[in-house]
Amino acid sequence: MSASPVSTFDSKAFLQQATQAPGIYQMFAADGKILYVGKARNLKNRLSSYFRSSGLTLKTQALVSRIASVEVTITRTETEALLLEQNLIKALKPPFNILLRDDKSYPFLHFSDHAWPALSIKRTRHQRGPGQWFGPYPSASVVRETLQLLYRVFQLRQCDDTTFSNRSRPCLQYQIKRCSAPCTGEITAEAYADDLHHAKLLLEGKSQQVTDSLAAKMDAAAAELNFEQAGYYRDQIQQLRQLQLRQDVDTGMGDADIFALATAEGYCCISLLQVREGRLISTRHFNFENPLDASEESTLTAFVAQYYLARTSLPPASEILLSHELEDTDLLQQALSERFGFKSRLAHQLRSQRARWLDLATTNAEQQLSGFRSKSDQQQQRITALQAALGLEQPIQRMECFDISHSQGEATVASCVVFDEQGPRKQDYRRFNIEGVTGGDDYAAMAQALQRRYRRVQSGEFTAPDLLLVDGGKGQLNAARGILAELGLSGILLLGVAKGTTRKAGLETLFLETTDQQLVLPGHSPALHLIQQIRDEAHRFAITGHRQRRDKIRKNSTLEDIPGIGPKRRQALLRHFGGRKAIAEAGIEDLCRVDGINRALAEEIHATLHIH
Repeated sequence: MSASPVSTFDSKAFLQQATQAPGIYQMFAADGKILYVGKARNLKNRLSSYFRSSGLTLKTQALVSRIASVEVTITRTETEALLLEQNLIKALKPPFNILLRDDKSYPFLHFSDHAWPALSIKRTRHQRGPGQWFGPYPSASVVRETLQLLYRVFQLRQCDDTTFSNRSRPCLQYQIKRCSAPCTGEITAEAYADDLHHAKLLLEGKSQQVTDSLAAKMDAAAAELNFEQAGYYRDQIQQLRQLQLRQDVDTGMGDADIFALATAEGYCCISLLQVREGRLISTRHFNFENPLDASEESTLTAFVAQYYLARTSLPPASEILLSHELEDTDLLQQALSERFGFKSRLAHQLRSQRARWLDLATTNAEQQLSGFRSKSDQQQQRITALQAALGLEQPIQRMECFDISHSQGEATVASCVVFDEQGPRKQDYRRFNIEGVTGGDDYAAMAQALQRRYRRVQSGEFTAPDLLLVDGGKGQLNAARGILAELGLSGILLLGVAKGTTRKAGLETLFLETTDQQLVLPGHSPALHLIQQIRDEAHRFAITGHRQRRDKIRKNSTLEDIPGIGPKRRQALLRHFGGRKAIAEAGIEDLCRVDGINRALAEEIHATLHIH
């Protein structure tokens, strides 16, 4: 059912036709853009609450004043409505909903599908491919620490299958006791399988079972007078004990996700603490605005639902501990059960250790919110100063900056970073792989990136910025002005940021709109500091993308791509060096020592594969 998109929404006529069934509703502005998505057990009652004559907050009044049409979708159950609501919020990003930034990927630990499995970190949204996966984990640092522990204690192999198949002698990892060298038969299949089993038990949270098993093996080895093997098991046990002692929070048993909300003056911060086996393994903080001045209970309900049902593939813990009572506890519990296949306990009235966990989360949320507000105030002061320096009457709401990065014309990448009154909007960042231009032609590269970006702005796919910064001098500024004119885009102020003669911060040359109109700002100016921050972020984002692209191109070069390298010479190289990485790092003289490789061919291999 839909109301016609007219300038004044006839709420009375709409509500007369509204259903009392459960479902979701979508509110649209006169230009057809989504404003808000919500769900209801009774659609008519819920929608009526927006159009009552009194009792609405100012932000809800602002929402209602912009409504031109409302569309509803009936669902069979309220749980269905909740799931559909979260999917639509994720897809449409309505401005009046609380929006949680999407996580792009999660770290997993992966055992390869091999007779001698390797252990490595893989980042992805979901488990995929052969082998055995553990995760996803909420903290990459925790995963890296765990991986190093497993290498140190169980000495599982780290190399890829190609390197493993072509080793003729143990590598450095074996020498420093980080690998048991199954590639050259330094360990039996049975012993390696035993280490593998213990590593998996540890990842399943059964650390005590692993310790007990190793203790039994140590005692058995000592009884047989095999003191060297007993010492090996003793060292493993000691390292596992040290891991337990290093935990910052070690408070008994239990798995819990703890959500604490702090609010102040329209800003919110939610701190999420994740506890596994009684130990704190991860903390995350989410700062955002409260678009409708919703209650703390409503805000936390919306956040937790969106976090689990739309933004993460991480399953919840067996307990979800909350600083405020949720509005729809039973409904959310049922939705989580349907999504993940097990029931989590949601609780907000806590005692003993769980109360202390919640106190810790609440303290974190309050401190984070204080820091966020301070940073936000500083950002707003800088934007106000820049607005004054540029002589603008309207506030600056969105700024974009472009930069180019390459290595002598190789693997050119352009970056686009976006800032608003809250700082960087990293979900709006974009990179562009530049193709079809002369290597090192920064002007043409800048023009291509701007053309690709602002064609989509012209079509309405992206929001136009109030201020466009380009990192570079007159040539880049002219390229930007030409693209905007070509696309017929007006109302975007141009600012060129050229490095000074000494290339020191504070000595930049700023060109406003044209190359003959310079903007001079003192070194202590907050406006200049904002420009430098945005420019530096664009540079960082560009150079990171360039290095990734360059290394990918170089690393993806195969031996077979090199003229003169056939199957026999390839095998000879792999046998001699043990793997492709060692070949790429070898010098020309080292390559010449391989049978069948002359100097000319060695120079060709080196030029193609050697990474500087």
